Amino acid sequence: MASVEMETFPTLSIGKGKTVMLDNFFNREYRKGFTGEKETYHYTWYDRKDSGYSLWGKIFNEYGAKLGTLEEAPSAQNLKNASVFIIVDPDTPKETPAPNYVQEKDVKVIADWVKAGGVLVLLANDTSNAEIKHFNQLTKAFGISFTNKNRNMVKNDQFEQGKFEFNNHPIFKDVKKIYVKELVTLETKAPAKPILEEGGDVIMATAKVGKGTVFVLGDPWIYNEYLNGKRLPLQYENFKAAKYLTEWLLKQATIKK
Repeated sequence: MASVEMETFPTLSIGKGKTVMLDNFFNREYRKGFTGEKETYHYTWYDRKDSGYSLWGKIFNEYGAKLGTLEEAPSAQNLKNASVFIIVDPDTPKETPAPNYVQEKDVKVIADWVKAGGVLVLLANDTSNAEIKHFNQLTKAFGISFTNKNRNMVKNDQFEQGKFEFNNHPIFKDVKKIYVKELVTLETKAPAKPILEEGGDVIMATAKVGKGTVFVLGDPWIYNEYLNGKRLPLQYENFKAAKYLTEWLLKQATIKK
């Protein structure tokens, strides 16, 4: 434990005083828990199974940041102390009987928060597994659109079908190869710009808006299944990439509690 503390000590200041808020309103799926009662899961901090973000949450903690979960529609009040706000895989009717779709009022609240210095992370999914139409109302406010094109539709364990390669990437530094499966591609216009492209497709994009920053990818990407080292071959550096992305997001954030 002492060696772990020594390793993480230099990075703790990066996230000190910063809160990373994860949406659990637009993405709100349920399953039966150990007690037999309904519980939310899928891309949550507290989901420790393959479907969760508990490992990503741990990385944020190692950078000194605090975690939060937003279970209601975003507002100026409940976002005011958030440094980073993450929205992942908005629900479709097949996932949730009455999905909470992104509305115009949500777009305004979130856009105002970004302009004031917030860091927004928007992670979708392929078009059969995420609500794209309303989610696009939000991304378009920052010059980014999800297309209708899906790619990296990996068959079984043919991992090479989900690979992307980097070469001195400004965010992912010495990462050479990552794995992303079943994603939807992007289109960008100012103020947004692509930060990962392949075969004529935009995969990742960022935008600087006011004092804030936006990061967009058409996949949930770094959930536990692809960080825990149990599934991916060692050549795919998703865990290292997750650490670099976490560090970059926290460094962009200016809002502190």
